[in-house]
Amino acid sequence: MSRIIAIANQKGGVGKTTTSTNLAACLAEAGKKVLLIDIDPQGNATSGVGVDKGELEYTVYDMIIGDCTIEDCLLENVIENLSLLPSNIQLSGAEIDLIGREQREYILKNCVDSVRDNYDFVIIDCPPSLNMLTVNAMTTADTVLVPIQCEYYALEGLSQLIHTINLVKERLNPDLEMEGVVFTMYDARTNLSLEVVENVKANLKQTIYKTIIPRNVKLAEAPSYGLPINLYDSKSAGAESYRLLAEEVINKGEMEE
Repeated sequence: MSRIIAIANQKGGVGKTTTSTNLAACLAEAGKKVLLIDIDPQGNATSGVGVDKGELEYTVYDMIIGDCTIEDCLLENVIENLSLLPSNIQLSGAEIDLIGREQREYILKNCVDSVRDNYDFVIIDCPPSLNMLTVNAMTTADTVLVPIQCEYYALEGLSQLIHTINLVKERLNPDLEMEGVVFTMYDARTNLSLEVVENVKANLKQTIYKTIIPRNVKLAEAPSYGLPINLYDSKSAGAESYRLLAEEVINKGEMEE
């Protein structure tokens, strides 16, 4: 049974795409069949796994507006065991194109349902806003994983995101669950990072992953080379952390079965 995880946070710059691409790559490295879906118009998850977003014949946008099938825009094995539904700036027009469409909240789900059983994991990189694309991701997903940056305003906006998840669960996808929270950009040299972690743990009744993703130069460099961290620098702290996160995600699923 495949698991579909949406990586969402309406705040930008929290390590959402970094988590999507590197978690997907480390799951693939662990021998799992993975589909990475980029539904962020910035297309950073697409370029992050080495695909030129300017050279694409079909993208998620074409699929959503019905100009192609999911098979037409699916790029198989861009990395071993990792396939991609790519995105680029065209997707920013989707919000307008979907106005008035019947069942518009389920367009992505209807496309993905036909292929989900080909994969162990489907990872969806959401845009940094709570718009119709994010809602589509949440109706498609089984769970939502929320990256939280270890900084002062970490909890701001989180309640709004949880409210949206609960609304989607209530009205559109009764099976949707909170996968949990993962801390990113942790700086062991500052008291603030530690305070944020303790504060969130004290105030949040959600699953919090044990793995904490550190601030890491190699993690920041990897996307410019079109490589996930485990291929860019396999021994870096960032690579080790995402491997541990992948392991936790795999184990969590096995425990729940």
